[in-house]
Amino acid sequence: MQDAMQDAMRRFFDAFIDAFASFDGTLIAERYAAPYLAFDAAGEARLFTCHADIGAYFQGIVDQYFADGCRACRFHTLQVTPLGAGAALASLSWELLDARAEVLGGWRESYNLIRTANGWRIGVSTDHANASDT
Repeated sequence: MQDAMQDAMRRFFDAFIDAFASFDGTLIAERYAAPYLAFDAAGEARLFTCHADIGAYFQGIVDQYFADGCRACRFHTLQVTPLGAGAALASLSWELLDARAEVLGGWRESYNLIRTANGWRIGVSTDHANASDT
């Protein structure tokens, strides 16, 4: 089950990269369940109860990334812990890239995902507090 779950999570986050490349918050929000709970690196929580709010949240993020020169992202060091057949914990390191694929910044984040009728969806995300985890 571990290998199958690892493959499923890799496919999920590969598709996430494609959605991110659109810089469209609504498209990115399709990968999230509603409600969605986000914890930032300081431990502050934000709860989004509908997809419109999730989309608006991500639109603000990708607009800022784009303004800062970001044109793509990638991930590495994916670690997956299956939580039964219908849920998983995935932790990975993200890097934001400029037009020349140079790294602008990065962080490590963990996700609680659930399998829905429409595929895998993120219910909770937690940014890691330790910047050296990137």
